[in-house]
Amino acid sequence: MALIWDDLRTVLMLVRHQTLAGAANALEVNYTTVARRVRRAESTLGQILFERLADGYQPTEIAKVVASHAEKMETSEFDLRRYLQGADTELSGTFTITAPQLLISSFLAPVLDDFDQAHPNIELRVLATNDILDLTRLEADLAIRISRNPGDTLKGLRLLEQETASFASPRLADHIRSHPTEMIDWIVYDAFPNVPKGTSPMFPNNRVRFRFDDMVAMLGAAQAGLGVLRVPLFLGRTTSGLEIVPVLPPQPYSDIWVVGHPDVWTSKKAQAFREVLIAHSKWSRSIFTSQAD
Repeated sequence: MALIWDDLRTVLMLVRHQTLAGAANALEVNYTTVARRVRRAESTLGQILFERLADGYQPTEIAKVVASHAEKMETSEFDLRRYLQGADTELSGTFTITAPQLLISSFLAPVLDDFDQAHPNIELRVLATNDILDLTRLEADLAIRISRNPGDTLKGLRLLEQETASFASPRLADHIRSHPTEMIDWIVYDAFPNVPKGTSPMFPNNRVRFRFDDMVAMLGAAQAGLGVLRVPLFLGRTTSGLEIVPVLPPQPYSDIWVVGHPDVWTSKKAQAFREVLIAHSKWSRSIFTSQAD
């Protein structure tokens, strides 16, 4: 009986994740399908590939060898798929982009609309996430990223420079301007738990009041008047109920890039999307830096 690629790939995923649920999630199938494919691979090879333990599947040495060969096959499959994607000259079919969630409503929404209007035969898929998806494995065709360096293995184009500044609700902003020496409460992100460096000496008293692990929640807290927060200028400017306050002068921040795998970069759909994206970036550049102030 010949080995089936789906079975080999399932063995590879189970070696990687060591649970039926983890492998099933990676393969986008149910766990019973994973178990069935593993049994079929073991029958074909005449080898036990996994020890069934209470806390998961423990791969045998044979399973690791099978997974190693399957990984090479997987790499070849992705190489072929990227080549075909890059050679595609059709403005139809599915096209997937990924971008941080907060960039979509305040920056990318018009791009998505214009692209869809111009190319109605393309099914545009948008993965809204801050996670760095693997473009080598075609988790997306193009990625819009906020980064100082988009990666040496990817093709990239810098779309926009940007800055950060401090924002607050209108009522709190008025109070700060009228009473600059009073204590200023800050809302900060967990990864940067201190008052931002570089605050203006005109506002000498600062303290952290709240720490959050989510930017949407931070914006909501600032809109409610709970404190000042530092965010990219484009985000503060496009969020209702916030206005800039001079507590923290504008500071340089990571640029916005569009990146893709070199194999996919040349595809007709990727070129068409970049054209719309670049045009919109030029038009909206002023909201990202203090030049508009």
